[in-house]
Amino acid sequence: MAETGTAAGERRERDRTVRFLEREALGRRGEDLAAHLLRRTGYRILARNWRTGRYEIDLVGMRRGEVIFVEVKTRRPGPQSASEAVTPAQRRNISRAAAAWMRENPGVGSSFRFDLIAVTWPEGREPRLNCIPGAFDAHGP
Repeated sequence: MAETGTAAGERRERDRTVRFLEREALGRRGEDLAAHLLRRTGYRILARNWRTGRYEIDLVGMRRGEVIFVEVKTRRPGPQSASEAVTPAQRRNISRAAAAWMRENPGVGSSFRFDLIAVTWPEGREPRLNCIPGAFDAHGP
């Protein structure tokens, strides 16, 4: 028996919701791995998923007086690598969020930078992390 238009629409909506939740869970797992990597390499995590208005910073860390604002991109293998997934608009938004974070935390750190941690996570296999220190600056790549 053929699906009605309403039933097919509900199924598509359910499928979209499942895919969204799977991407969200994958992203959280990637951020957990990135935070673990930073801690293991001597960073103290100052904030996770820090928000101001519509802007967000995935991780804020600090080591030896330097504050790092970290964008974490987690992807399954595909045509676009995780490290290519940060758009110029996202860089601007991260920079704006970082400026707000610095205003709210005056005197923390003597310098700062923007890092990218790209997590590629093949289905059923171990993830690969690629940390790119200084991946971009406040004005672009």
